[in-house]
Amino acid sequence: MAFYSQDLVEEIRSASDIVDVVSGYVKLQKKGSNYVGVCPFHNDKNPSMSVNQPRQIYHCFSCGAGGDVFRFVMEYENLSFPEALKVLADRAGISLPEQDTSREDKKQADLKAQILMLNKLAAKYYYYMLRRPEGKSGYDYLTGRQLSKETMSRFGLGYAARLGGLYQYLKSQGYSDGLLKESGLMQVDEKRGMYDKFRNRVMFPIMDIHNRVIGFGGRVMGDGKPKYLNSPETRIFDKSRNLYGLNLARLSRKPNIIVCEGYMDVIAMHQAGFNQAVASLGTAFTVQQSAILKRYTNEVLLTYDSDEAGIKAAMRAIPILREAGLTAKVIHMDPYKDPDEFIKAEGAEAFQKRMDEAEGSFFFELEVIKRKYDFGDPESKTNFFKEVSAKLLEYEAGIERNTYIEAAASRYGLPAGELARMVSRTGEKLGGMAAKPAPVRPRSRSRSTEEEKGLRSQRLLISWMSSDEKMLGIILKYVEPEDFTDPLCRRMAGLLAGQRSEGRLNPAALFQYFTEEEEQKKVAAMLSGALPALSGKEEEEKALQETILRVKQASIAWQMEHMDPNDAESLSKIVQKRREIEKLHISLD
Repeated sequence: MAFYSQDLVEEIRSASDIVDVVSGYVKLQKKGSNYVGVCPFHNDKNPSMSVNQPRQIYHCFSCGAGGDVFRFVMEYENLSFPEALKVLADRAGISLPEQDTSREDKKQADLKAQILMLNKLAAKYYYYMLRRPEGKSGYDYLTGRQLSKETMSRFGLGYAARLGGLYQYLKSQGYSDGLLKESGLMQVDEKRGMYDKFRNRVMFPIMDIHNRVIGFGGRVMGDGKPKYLNSPETRIFDKSRNLYGLNLARLSRKPNIIVCEGYMDVIAMHQAGFNQAVASLGTAFTVQQSAILKRYTNEVLLTYDSDEAGIKAAMRAIPILREAGLTAKVIHMDPYKDPDEFIKAEGAEAFQKRMDEAEGSFFFELEVIKRKYDFGDPESKTNFFKEVSAKLLEYEAGIERNTYIEAAASRYGLPAGELARMVSRTGEKLGGMAAKPAPVRPRSRSRSTEEEKGLRSQRLLISWMSSDEKMLGIILKYVEPEDFTDPLCRRMAGLLAGQRSEGRLNPAALFQYFTEEEEQKKVAAMLSGALPALSGKEEEEKALQETILRVKQASIAWQMEHMDPNDAESLSKIVQKRREIEKLHISLD
């Protein structure tokens, strides 16, 4: 983990105006003193994200997303803080100092960097070869699949020549055999020595979310075997932890992500406008891949091939997606084999219709299970419902499971009560282990009206304090951080007071003290809070006085509630505070 001084962080923040940065991702319009745009962190149709230039923060009033310029880049690009810092430093032309690392760590980092560079050079070489006479068979194959030049360029498609050539090229660039072997780009045998792993293949560069080439997939031209060949796992490439096309799909901001079976499906879908498509990398869908998808979406549409292998792949993927908290649906391709074939025959509009009609994963599973049974045979039909009962135990006990019981009973003509009893009996036979209990949720305790008013006043006062240095100084004459009963407001007041003592108000810098996402959202909401529309100094003084009074009165009430009734000294202090409140008069001078 890289660590940088706070002075450097602030230098990069100062050089990264939040309006300039955000407008590079989202179209912003000036509205009053702020800028507004469509929020990229949820399926937003109306501009609900506000960007405050003076305070250098953003906040979505719909989904609650918010923070400073670093948080925006982290969330949009799905980066860690050091990675976002580097993105903004590079953008601002600021060099980051090299971090102190152990000799072994540095050696490993250097090795990974060299392999990444080798892959980058290989991708350029393959890209060049596709457009050479030697690459004609590959180019003809891709154009025959109706891919445009723009699409080929966008995905960096290339060609590995029949006789190789990459080995000689990389050797000419000064790379050692040891490093070339480590990269996974070469193969070695006793007779032939080292030679290109990929030959006579159309090449698909596999990129990580930072658009770095981490591996390759190759489709053989002609009847060679295997039809598709992937890079082996290396220090930078783990098939189970990556998805083809995710570097592009994560930027689509669509309400779902489409999971396909192969490279060509993904490319054809992107070309047709479905730029949220990805594919697993020649392996069964993994738990790690589901966790990656969860960062970007809550809904996954499966478009595996319509053959038996594709159906089995979908059946394996559905429980994994469900366990990750993702809603899974299945797009039916019939009568076509895959999305690429469907789109070529029917077009994008027809495919969108199939997407809209995608079947929920629950009924897809049941329909696949049903194929094994003969509904004309009572015993076979009963066995079907027994298997359905076991499937229903995978759902959370209570409302969720009951909803699915009712849906299954209605679809297959069985009384819901009878199916529910079958589920209970099946759970008992399995020893209760398969019955997924409903999680115990803490009971919510509603605040009283007075508590809510007090909290609103505290949040409003924080908004006022962060509005400008003069206002912060005035408020701190009358209010101390300890006057805030809400822990988050108290901490923010303390931090703002600290900035005041240092002589520089910097609301955006507050986010570094709050690491939890929910905390950052609340901080952003307070710093973005709309101040009352007041017509003059007299009205402003009155509104500020009323807000401070409510905050201080709430503080005294809290102290009274939590004090020891026998503590005379504390009681005396509270009485003194009450007298001070009665004499309180706010002046903006």
